[in-house]
Amino acid sequence: MAKIDAFFKLMLDKKASDFHLSPKSQPVFRINGDLEIYEWRELTNEVNKALLYEMMTSDQIEKFEKTHDIDFAYSVDDVGARLRCNVYLERLGIGGSFRMIPSKIQTAEELEFPPQVLKFTEYNRGLVVVTGSAGCGKSTTLASIIDSINKSRSDHILTIEDPIEFVHKSLGCIVNQRQVGKDTKSFATALRAALREDPDVILIGELRDLETMELAITAAETGHLVFGTLHTTSAPKTVDRIINAFPTAAQEQIRAMLAESLRGVIAQQLVKTVDGGRCAAMEILVCTSAVSNLIREGKTFQLPSILQTGKRDGMQMMDNALHDLVVQKKVLPEDAMSKANNKEMFKEFIKNQ
Repeated sequence: MAKIDAFFKLMLDKKASDFHLSPKSQPVFRINGDLEIYEWRELTNEVNKALLYEMMTSDQIEKFEKTHDIDFAYSVDDVGARLRCNVYLERLGIGGSFRMIPSKIQTAEELEFPPQVLKFTEYNRGLVVVTGSAGCGKSTTLASIIDSINKSRSDHILTIEDPIEFVHKSLGCIVNQRQVGKDTKSFATALRAALREDPDVILIGELRDLETMELAITAAETGHLVFGTLHTTSAPKTVDRIINAFPTAAQEQIRAMLAESLRGVIAQQLVKTVDGGRCAAMEILVCTSAVSNLIREGKTFQLPSILQTGKRDGMQMMDNALHDLVVQKKVLPEDAMSKANNKEMFKEFIKNQ
């Protein structure tokens, strides 16, 4: 057992989502969204290096010393904990950030997803993008979606991740999980190979470059249900982000491909709940014929209007999602307002409470 495992066990005890080791600092936990300093001795570069190198393989150490940062997954077997890890070099030395991956995949019912989210699992082909800032729960949402497909269908699910986070057992579906850097060279390499591996559903951990985006759209067009993530702040901006990633000369073709293949976008944020936890507020764009036409014609600036009037089609604006959480008394008005796009509307709403 590595010495650092004691901190990871403490993470579980404290229900912390993240843990940070930085030189010239005490250890820090993130609990319900807030950072808390752990009263322990100040860490030095030498202490951090000893703790971090003990948990890494020789290959990981070699890669880190070449690149000065590395992502990997790590398991604490005796307590059943799994973590997503990033080790990096900074001004004062070596540091590490760790995200706890829950051992149990929460169901859509437990996470209280809007009904439209599960409707995305019913498609046989197309692209669904889950987006939001780092740490907003994208991986948890996607794990729940894949788990729902795994339990309800008889398909081949292929995940491509960096690193593998939630581990899925084959239930109704066959599930194969490939880790970038370990099982495959890159997202793009794995996606090219995927088209020869007979998948029905493909999860791409991150649409991180143009080639991966293009292959994802192609896979969605050619009869696969593809899920991927991006770091954008709203559903309409996600569509623009994908199109603008391509050279100007290729954008008309990509608009046509995206208009045909996109099924929807889920943009989410985590909000503090009244009981001290956190829950997801989701903006949902459903790719109706009207949305497809706007994408095809290059009129994505009109998507917010469609989103605002599309409740009947399962659409939901972020501010409406936040409003509903306040009405349901899950979230305090001031916490919802801190995440809202239209803060003036929330000020009025709070006045009327």
